[in-house]
Amino acid sequence: MPLDGTVDTAMSRRAMKAELLDAETELKLAYAWRDHRDEAALHRLINAYMRLAISVAARFRRYGAPMNDLIQEAGLGLMKAADKFDPDRGVRFSTYAVWWIRASVQDYVMRNWSMVRTGSTSSQKALFFNMKRVQAKLERQARARGETLDGHQLRALIAQEVGVPLADVEMMEGRLSGNDFSLNATQSSEDESREWIDALEDEGAQAAELVADAHDSAQLRTWLAEALQALPERERYIVRERKLRDDPRTLESLGEELGLSKERIRQLEASAFAKMRKMLEARGREVYALLD
Repeated sequence: MPLDGTVDTAMSRRAMKAELLDAETELKLAYAWRDHRDEAALHRLINAYMRLAISVAARFRRYGAPMNDLIQEAGLGLMKAADKFDPDRGVRFSTYAVWWIRASVQDYVMRNWSMVRTGSTSSQKALFFNMKRVQAKLERQARARGETLDGHQLRALIAQEVGVPLADVEMMEGRLSGNDFSLNATQSSEDESREWIDALEDEGAQAAELVADAHDSAQLRTWLAEALQALPERERYIVRERKLRDDPRTLESLGEELGLSKERIRQLEASAFAKMRKMLEARGREVYALLD
């Protein structure tokens, strides 16, 4: 169910009032869900840690995503954690769930940051969520030393600090510094200004090319039909059954129908194609290629 502002507030209030599970109760609920698929146990476990999901989601509000959507994604991450949690490992569920919640919210933020895919590798994700913080830290350190970093120096230091290639830093800087623009936006403020989409080159075939192709295709079909009609009846029948049906016949089925061996049918088919090629050689290379 989509969340609106009202549901967001109500959910937050319910989450704050949810029970706090001790380690023993948490373990029992986890076993009940893992071993017996007890939905009541799962529901209780999820409700108890929804406040954790909301807390993680709130850390990503600065990226401009609606808080309601962030909470939804955090809840999905929490449910994934509950489904994959192994209570035998001796780890508290909250410790395990944080990773899944954060990963789910991060993926949502990156999917919706831009219509252009912002990042897919681990280094790009690290840059997306840490680049501004690292950049601010490096600039503060430089000012404390009385230094001024130019753009190239700063990008190189960011790459070194985060442990990613310099090319990824340059790419991410460009993605974070700009906004998406609609292709339907006008190129200027004038009333008759054309839209940007009108400036894109049409990669499709032009009208003249379409007419020429249609003419050539019709001519090829005519030549092919004439060559086929010139074959002896039995060979013409074999070609039609083998090449012109939606469900081509096999050599064996044709041999049974005509009282011939499979090898004889193959020979007649090859002979028919040789005759057609000979008749069509004078028509041009396009027809010859069509038969190959």
